[in-house]
Amino acid sequence: MASLQEPWLLENGNLKGCSKEIRHGRTAHNMSSSSLRKKSDLTLVSKVRFVMLRQFLTNLQEVILGTKLSVLFPAIPLAIAAECYGFGRPWIFALSLLGLTPLAERVSFLTEQIAYYTGATVGGLLNATCGNATELIIAIFALSQNKIDVVKYSLLGSVLSNLLLVLGTSLFCGGIANLRREQKYDRRQADVNSLLLLLALLCHSLPLLFRMSGASAALTADPTLQLSRASSIVMLIAYISYLVFQLFTHRQLFEAQEESEDGDGISEEEPVIGFWSGFIWLVGMTAVISLLSEYVVETIEDASDSWGISVSFISIILLPIVGNAAEHAGAIIFAFKNKLDISLGVALGSATQISMFVVPLCIVVAWIMGIKMDLNFNLLETGSLALSIIAVAFTLQDGTSHYMKGLVLLLLYIVIGACFFVSKMPLSNGGIDTIVGV
Repeated sequence: MASLQEPWLLENGNLKGCSKEIRHGRTAHNMSSSSLRKKSDLTLVSKVRFVMLRQFLTNLQEVILGTKLSVLFPAIPLAIAAECYGFGRPWIFALSLLGLTPLAERVSFLTEQIAYYTGATVGGLLNATCGNATELIIAIFALSQNKIDVVKYSLLGSVLSNLLLVLGTSLFCGGIANLRREQKYDRRQADVNSLLLLLALLCHSLPLLFRMSGASAALTADPTLQLSRASSIVMLIAYISYLVFQLFTHRQLFEAQEESEDGDGISEEEPVIGFWSGFIWLVGMTAVISLLSEYVVETIEDASDSWGISVSFISIILLPIVGNAAEHAGAIIFAFKNKLDISLGVALGSATQISMFVVPLCIVVAWIMGIKMDLNFNLLETGSLALSIIAVAFTLQDGTSHYMKGLVLLLLYIVIGACFFVSKMPLSNGGIDTIVGV
């Protein structure tokens, strides 16, 4: 039996006797992504005589072919080839977006594999950092090209898609699949996430109200920027406190437990790749995500012109739907199984992470880069966010669910999507509410 003190000795896959703490420390994000994984058949690989080659092929099969989304991996080399050989820019955008879908799911898989060796707490911190790596990387590349509107639109779209599309579809499908069964969930986790989302909404609303109440945009530009930076620091402090709350003091509220096939306990899963293999694969996947994210940022305006769709609609609606399709599908699958706590953990957890960590982190990164990005997302965007958070808070207040709640959230998302579809506001140079007050 392999020792937990020396997990790096195991590079071909079977760590027995994982501690109860590690087995029970899986988050809703891990559980959601695991629903899209498939068991690999290692019969042929096990017959390879050379140990190093066998280990490499085993890892390759587990990482690349161990997901139901493996059919989308060919989009990655196709996107790179399209960029190298000068294909149409919309094709590069579409292929890059498709290639990001399985990569996001594989990052979740790799962080879970590493967590088997590091323990539940470190694994939880790793998941909190990498859980929305795709959105963060796209935002940083957009910032480097001074496309602040794309940053704001894409992050807003991720929050809206999680709150309305993912949560709405989960509640609707779960309600339809369990018409004759009462659906209940733990309100305590939802209450914590709702409070943090309301705090994020306050931090987004104050710069907008401050700008609207001023005599002119030129006079309020610098104070709005300073207020946004101060609010971002407060949001990051709140997020760190949330991590302490989630991983240490009240971890029992956030641990997702999956029943075994026999229905009598926790499924005792084991790591399928070693610690260092998982780390190397994680670094490689992050590098590929960075490359495809750069392609997406560079070609989004060309795709908008070619398809006749506004950049705001592509960023707020298309990017989050395609980029997080794996996580979204997992949440819906667990809703079908009447495991709403996991579905809520995915939807609300992602929305909270983006609102309280990714958005303020982008403000701080822009500050370091000398870019004047603030938290003023404009009236239409902030209003959509406010109504969405309030609607979700009302939806989750009683601890029970039915399909009508999900249907209303979905209809809200459709109306907001239609609003941004007909909106044809052009991108401004450096952002709508940054750089200069015009």
